Parts: sequence; C-alpha cells; structure tokens
Amino acid sequence: MARKKALQVKPVKEKKLTENDIIKYEIACELGLEDKIAKNGWKSLTARESGKIGGLMAKRKRYTHE
Repeated sequence: MARKKALQVKPVKEKKLTENDIIKYEIACELGLEDKIAKNGWKSLTARESGKIGGLMAKRKRYTHE
C-alpha cells in the first residue's frame, strides 16, 4: 500500500489593509453583511451584494477625492 503524505499546513500571511479594504468593509457593515462575511467569507456574497458594495465604493471615492 502507498503511504499517504502528511498534510502540510502553510502559515497564513497577514496582509496590511489598504484604504480600499477598509472602505469595502465599512460599506458591507452599513449594508448589514458583516455577519455573512465573517461566517462565510467574501466569496459568499451574491453578485448583487458585491456590485452594490463596488458601486458605493466608487461613489464614496469620487466624493472624497474632489
């Protein structure tokens, strides 16, 4: 019988949050999506939810850079 390789766990790199990451999370919290994101991750969002976050991010960035 073949021996199974031991499962290797790679350490997770913590990345520094960018301005976009912070804005994205703030908007998600305003929309009431923070529990869904914390439980299942960003990939669990529907296209409509992701689009809403993206649209609000663009709108917010436009008004803060003027």
